[in-house]
Amino acid sequence: MNDAVVVSGWGQVTQPREASPPFLDPLEMMEQAARRAGEQAGRGALEAVDAVLVVRPQSRVLEAPEQALVRRLGLRPRIARLSGIGGQVPQQFVNEAAGMLARGEATSVLICGAETFYPRSADAARGEGALLQGIPADYDAEDAIGASELEARHGLTLPIHGFPLFENALWAQSGLDRAAWLERVGRMWAGFSEVAARHPNAWTRRPLSAAEITTPAPDNRPIAYPYTKRMVSLVMADIGAAVILTTAARAAATRDGSGRAVYFRGGAYARARQRFMIDKSDYTSSPALARAAARAEIRAGITAAEVAAFDLYSCFPCAVNVARRHLGLEDDDPRPLTQTGGLGFFGGPGSNYALHGIASMAEAIAAGHHASGMTTALGWFMHKYAVGIYADTPGTHDISNDDRDDTAAPDAGDAPEKSDPAPRGGGVIETWTVVYDREQRPARGIVYGRTDAGLRFVARLPHDDAVYAEFTGENVIGRRVDLAADGACTIATLAG
Repeated sequence: MNDAVVVSGWGQVTQPREASPPFLDPLEMMEQAARRAGEQAGRGALEAVDAVLVVRPQSRVLEAPEQALVRRLGLRPRIARLSGIGGQVPQQFVNEAAGMLARGEATSVLICGAETFYPRSADAARGEGALLQGIPADYDAEDAIGASELEARHGLTLPIHGFPLFENALWAQSGLDRAAWLERVGRMWAGFSEVAARHPNAWTRRPLSAAEITTPAPDNRPIAYPYTKRMVSLVMADIGAAVILTTAARAAATRDGSGRAVYFRGGAYARARQRFMIDKSDYTSSPALARAAARAEIRAGITAAEVAAFDLYSCFPCAVNVARRHLGLEDDDPRPLTQTGGLGFFGGPGSNYALHGIASMAEAIAAGHHASGMTTALGWFMHKYAVGIYADTPGTHDISNDDRDDTAAPDAGDAPEKSDPAPRGGGVIETWTVVYDREQRPARGIVYGRTDAGLRFVARLPHDDAVYAEFTGENVIGRRVDLAADGACTIATLAG
């Protein structure tokens, strides 16, 4: 069998709010993180890197950042690659790096990513418009698009518009009233804020109560029902991370003997057939996660029931709860769900958050805090998922072709749902949200459901305060609506 793969070095860097100019850009942040990872890996470890994988920055347009980073670090790798867009990328890169090492395509792999989203000038991009500001105008890969043209026409284009649809579906499934559901979600999120408060690289480091997180307030404005600002990803942060993967033998030659070895036991990647929200037949599950987690467990020889800790991708509370459901984690499970505090408190800009989760998990295992851990990472609306399992002991599985097998595998789950682009007549709500503007006023309501013919539809609510009030109270899933045309859009009104 090939030599085991280990995470030999890791580094994280934060440029704080109060930083003084000149400010670091993502490339400079990546360089700092890479050098910290090299120091952790030991003498000569960074210089020995012969493959560099860079998570594409989304906060700044940079020309060939992978090549620029190589030059800044003085490396001469055989491979230097820049990723596409998606929160699953860092873990997917780790899975690919492990395969490269096992096949002998590389001897040491550096994975880097960083973002500088925090607005440091009056004209800096803020809010929804900032998320993709660093993507070049000629970037035409499909991973830049999270919604269909029909959905975009009805007001759904970004994660902040789509994940509340999962949340409200999970709420309905729970059978709880609004107050009880928010208290449950807020209590979980409060635990995440406590972890962030202890992490030296977290963007926010003040623990919050469940009520402070879920209750709208001047400093906690509503974003998209039922989410407030403190329930969603914190994009406006300047953070970066790097990890170095190599073989156990090479790592032992450079390490100073401190800390336990951190073995990559196995990972997996999967993509769902139901890509867009309108394609999905169920808003409480993720076929991509189910497949990726099952494969990773088999390869690692460790199940979710056996790992000591998790870092579950936490862009929104619903993402954590969907993962918990698939992994069999109950509310009273004592194991930590996050190593960082999550995207809402630690910070989660662009596609790179999962690299912080991986670095933090590696550090915790090396320090002896956990014997093993699972990290998860998702892309867009749980359409893509990558999973990794790490431990302080090596496994026996040959990982040589796992990454290739995953990319060659057919997509997971059922075929996309059939939809009606111009529905008329009646239908039933399957989920919904109300999106707010920065002045805390309802801007639009988005409804997903099925027509009486059984086809999926997407519609908008009438722009009316009384309607918004009704849709921001108790759960309306299962209510009947009348569907009618309004130009290029469909309008849904409660029937009866």
